[in-house]
Amino acid sequence: MKHEDFYKAVLELKTVEECHDFFEDIATKNEVQDFSDRLMVAKLLHEGNTYESITKETQISSATIARINRALAHGTGAYKKILDRLKKD
Repeated sequence: MKHEDFYKAVLELKTVEECHDFFEDIATKNEVQDFSDRLMVAKLLHEGNTYESITKETQISSATIARINRALAHGTGAYKKILDRLKKD
């Protein structure tokens, strides 16, 4: 797998602080913000919010929301798995 070393590196992170520091070094602030926004949109969609309410709350485009919704409905199931795990914490 082409990205295997990156995924393994992420799995080695032990704390939120380590994650913050790693992503601070490896990605731009905008890239990290984009990842955070996508997870937030997935959470809002998973909770049953409408595109309109999500756009109003987040200022994220309906095209991005639609892409995330497709991933939730037809993707690998990773969003749901992570959201369920985060809900437990």
